[in-house]
Amino acid sequence: MEKQANSRFCFVCGLENQVGLQLGFYETGPGEVTVSFTPPEHYQGYPGVQHGGIAAAILDETAGRALMGIFPPRFMFTARLELKYRQNILIGKPIKIVGRAGNARGRMAEAWSGIFNLEGELLAEANDLLVDVPNPPDPSELEGSGWKVYPENDA
Repeated sequence: MEKQANSRFCFVCGLENQVGLQLGFYETGPGEVTVSFTPPEHYQGYPGVQHGGIAAAILDETAGRALMGIFPPRFMFTARLELKYRQNILIGKPIKIVGRAGNARGRMAEAWSGIFNLEGELLAEANDLLVDVPNPPDPSELEGSGWKVYPENDA
């Protein structure tokens, strides 16, 4: 299991984004990532339940991370996101998020992501179609822009 890089200000993975999720992703195998998270109260929709938009952001990022790789990363943007909400995602209860790379052809690729409770029940899932970012950042400039693997105690 290898830790992927985080950014400074991304809503999902940005470690300096004080209103963001600050998630740290791990590659658990080729084309597969996982992350654990406990939704705090300030991300709720109605009392006790995480807002669906937060779930969508998590699923979208996780799908993209499954295609990203470690270095140099493959930066992609979402062309289509299809969501299925199956059960409520409860505030204050740990969840596990998994992303898996799918078919790739040229500049486009598919990926799946899912949110599970600790009992292994699927709470929400997404299928993404992603496209390579035109003119991606130069790999030699990534760390200087804040894209790097941060030590565990900073994540």
